[in-house]
Amino acid sequence: MYICSMKLEQALKTSKFTSNRHKVGLNILYTAWWMKTIINTNLKQFGLTHEQYNVLRILKGKHPEQMCVKDIASRMIEKNSNVPRIIDKLFLKLFIQRIQSDIDGRQTMISLTKAGLEILDNTTKHINQFESNINPLTEEEAHQLNNLLEKIRAEEE
Repeated sequence: MYICSMKLEQALKTSKFTSNRHKVGLNILYTAWWMKTIINTNLKQFGLTHEQYNVLRILKGKHPEQMCVKDIASRMIEKNSNVPRIIDKLFLKLFIQRIQSDIDGRQTMISLTKAGLEILDNTTKHINQFESNINPLTEEEAHQLNNLLEKIRAEEE
């Protein structure tokens, strides 16, 4: 069980926040770090990083179509990820295949292999189970939180 009942004040060892808005910003950052850490721990047993898992999920969303590196990069959660390096590692693990584009010879097209689909299926089942264990929100609460987070990012470009 991955439940963390620690308040932000305990985690950061401070109760000095300039405002509730300041506290919520730190709370979002801390919670994202906490979830990422647990997800990384879960993915490690499959030999994957969260960035590799993200690329596999992006490819699955277009499967059986191929995607170019630029399109994969534009869909990454962490925009500063080194997508070519991630693709190289997934290729070495035989989870993806690279094919030269017929349209533009400078472009490499990426698609999932059978092994990539299998590892993604296994890891996704595991991650979904983990998320159901740590997320105590109801569907209504999750909907409200999603709306609030999108409101925070309303100025995102």
